[in-house]
Amino acid sequence: MAITSARYVLAVPDLQRSADWYRDVLGFEVFEVGSPGWRFARRGACFLMLGECPDAIPPQELGDHSYFAYLVCEDIDALYQEFTGKGVSILRPPQDKPWGMREFPLTTIDGHRMMFGQPI
Repeated sequence: MAITSARYVLAVPDLQRSADWYRDVLGFEVFEVGSPGWRFARRGACFLMLGECPDAIPPQELGDHSYFAYLVCEDIDALYQEFTGKGVSILRPPQDKPWGMREFPLTTIDGHRMMFGQPI
């Protein structure tokens, strides 16, 4: 059987704060799902499930394991400009990598890290 999509589940300490950030800063559509403690967020083909977990270990304490997604995008440089213009914590500007991707990482408001890339 084929895998038809991927969804990412993130533990966040303050659901409203995180949902607002994904909407206002990263440009996701955020919607309620009829279950307390959950919001879903979508931008293009990326689908996130935000679950409120105020007592979870903060992602920044997980070191390298705080990366949760590699999102392949169109026009990576425009996306980088969009995010830097909104004050996103970018870990480094876009770089061409030997594996054929141009990419940059960021840190979310909750300390999760995401990598955005575009084929060169």
